[in-house]
Amino acid sequence: MAYKTTNPYTNQVEKEFANATDEELEETLTAAHALYKKWRHEPLTDRKVILHKVADLLRQRRTEYAEIMTRDMGKLIGEAEGEVDLCADICDYYADKAEDFLKPQPLETDTGEAYYLKQATGVLVAVEPWNFPFYQIARVFAPNFMVGNPMILKDASICPASAQAFADVVAEAGAPKGSLTNLFISYDQVGKAIADPRVVGVCLTGSERGGASVAAEAGKALKKSTMELGGNDAFIILSDADWNELKEVAPQARLYNAGQVCTSSKRFIVMADIYDKFLEMMKEAVSQVKMGDPLDRSTTLAPMSSKSAKEKLARQVKEAIDHGAKVYYQKEAIDSDGQFFAPMILTDIKKDNPIFNQEMFGPVISVYKADSEEEAIQIANDSSYGLGNTIFSSNHQHAKEVAAKIETGMSWINSGWASLPELPFGGVKNSGYGRELSQLGFNAFINEHLVYTPRKN
Repeated sequence: MAYKTTNPYTNQVEKEFANATDEELEETLTAAHALYKKWRHEPLTDRKVILHKVADLLRQRRTEYAEIMTRDMGKLIGEAEGEVDLCADICDYYADKAEDFLKPQPLETDTGEAYYLKQATGVLVAVEPWNFPFYQIARVFAPNFMVGNPMILKDASICPASAQAFADVVAEAGAPKGSLTNLFISYDQVGKAIADPRVVGVCLTGSERGGASVAAEAGKALKKSTMELGGNDAFIILSDADWNELKEVAPQARLYNAGQVCTSSKRFIVMADIYDKFLEMMKEAVSQVKMGDPLDRSTTLAPMSSKSAKEKLARQVKEAIDHGAKVYYQKEAIDSDGQFFAPMILTDIKKDNPIFNQEMFGPVISVYKADSEEEAIQIANDSSYGLGNTIFSSNHQHAKEVAAKIETGMSWINSGWASLPELPFGGVKNSGYGRELSQLGFNAFINEHLVYTPRKN
């Protein structure tokens, strides 16, 4: 597996990294397992200080780290800076909350005294993607660092500089060797690590195919896993939606990070009486997009992460059109060597269109017409995915009632997707299982250790 930074704006290879050897993997496993054993006998006071220091360093160097991400996978510099800020918030959140989250939990019983301890379980393997090079690491590293689970990181091959930069800042903050080790390993080596008895679990964010492969390895070795996979998120717009609010939210819900977000709103499901108005609104928004250098703060749409990502999206769009989808609007392309995909709006996607149940990872806006609220819910649920979902309505209570009918892991009311340290993140169906962030993410790889003292008669 070739780990290298190919700047998607210039198409130039900027850095290449040597693959890790089996010996380096073994050294890492040895160090991480020894650290786990050591942490079991230590309070988390030192880790709390270190994690706050990580947050401080991230904020101090937000633009420096943002530029590394932008060069790795092309995201807008302002979006990358926002990602660094979120990572710092995640680190502070878990440093502040860990003591409360780790408190023994009493259990009700009439037969004696019972409670369960929350304890570390051991070394974890994290397999993470390229679309949020720092955030994807922070949201699994920070809680497990506080729990006392060391982590081995296998990051995407196209953003190696970002992965190493994050691991380096953790070490600089004072984390002991083995806390977070970034290794440029192959998927065969990932399998070896998962099978190793010193590893207790694996967390992955990525594609269905990658998730299925890694989950199979984990299952074969009887290791716990959490999976955050793809999404084909619905954005349901009811007839009483606030249009001023909608204009602010809907375009960015799809175009942020060049549409390369698992929780991007990929299917806009609109009531028939406002369908044409919505299409015109989105056309106006897309027409105003400015493609260009992602390090230029006036740019509003970045290139896609790689040539292969752009080519895959182009194939999907062609397939959709070949099977009856209509191009309502596409912005004109720009003259550039960068991996730009001109944003577009597709309509008339029927259920027999192969693209109906596929995730399109890029700036393609699919719009569906619904003749009733019931039909909108049916369209939203007619998917093998179930990650996120948005309901837009001026009647907030009714919007919540509609949200409860959607088969999804997360719903937002009058808002595009969002991520905060205190909110759990994850999905159902083929979007994966388990949760990250919040207390639920903190508990993902803990031992819930029962302690029971029966009452003497």
